[in-house]
Amino acid sequence: MTITADHIRTTLGAYLDRHPEAKPELDVIGNLLDDDAELTSRATSPGHVTAGAILIRPDGRILHIHHNAIGKWLLPGGHLEPADNTLLQAAGRELTEETGIPPHVITPHSETPLHIDAHPIAANPAKEEPAHLHFDFRFLFHTTADIGELQTEEVSDAAWRDLDTISDPILRRRIAEALLNADSDAAMTGQLPLAEPWPLAGE
Repeated sequence: MTITADHIRTTLGAYLDRHPEAKPELDVIGNLLDDDAELTSRATSPGHVTAGAILIRPDGRILHIHHNAIGKWLLPGGHLEPADNTLLQAAGRELTEETGIPPHVITPHSETPLHIDAHPIAANPAKEEPAHLHFDFRFLFHTTADIGELQTEEVSDAAWRDLDTISDPILRRRIAEALLNADSDAAMTGQLPLAEPWPLAGE
């Protein structure tokens, strides 16, 4: 089963219910869905959906990866795959693939993204890809584990970094709020499960 347009629309709607101020920026996603654009395909222009992971450990530091192609420190994430059933699952898959951290030691905070970001991607002549947009659905996860074996064809390094290294002010504020939330604190110390166990694609 692949991620459906209805699932993207429902996830977007749940996010906008929590953050209605984001609607003007994200209306483009709903418009593309209304036009039956295949937003799960990286070939779709002017943009398509990607999934990202915000992984926090108990000391409040956030996992970043150094992306080979872009040459920058980023949050784990990437394009959707046909085997992904949900956007949350896609984010978890990308996280485990890129960092080597197994899924059983990662706890998702919510099925609703912490942040959805629309950002431009430069043209890539080598892949015959024009300039386009990524609609990145970013989900919050917790772990007490450390970095595993990296996916070296895409990632050259990984590190736990402080909150102030997050450049997006909205995302930085949302993470800070999650860290201050009593339920999140309890979950990170093993006192409160935030979600049912979640399978990766194909499991």
